[in-house]
Amino acid sequence: MKKVKLCCIIDDDPIFVYGTKRIIKEIDFSESIIVYNNGQDALDGLMQACIANEPLPDVIFLDLNMPILNGWEFLDEFKECKSKRSEKIIIYIISSSVDPRDLEKVKDYEQVDTYILKPITPDDLTKILISTEDN
Repeated sequence: MKKVKLCCIIDDDPIFVYGTKRIIKEIDFSESIIVYNNGQDALDGLMQACIANEPLPDVIFLDLNMPILNGWEFLDEFKECKSKRSEKIIIYIISSSVDPRDLEKVKDYEQVDTYILKPITPDDLTKILISTEDN
């Protein structure tokens, strides 16, 4: 299975980030990992990388409930970034929420592939690798 070049985690929970990074390394999911603790830092960092023509993540794992700029606000701002490079990024919502409104709202965002309940598992990551190979 071909691994992802650059993976981005946007989440304010250090325990989730630590565990997810361990699983990513364990199954050799990604060559590199970048972490942002809130949506605003992520938006700023990704926009800066886009402008500077630096590598952008292939995959983003996005939490919904964060301070400063939550996941929904990040998505609203990020979809305004019209770049051929940023349009190729696949976003996965990672949340502990099972609110049916969240599951329905995900459909409003073209770049969001799916909704994954926390905690993320090696099986979740393997399915993502398989699906990215198909594209």
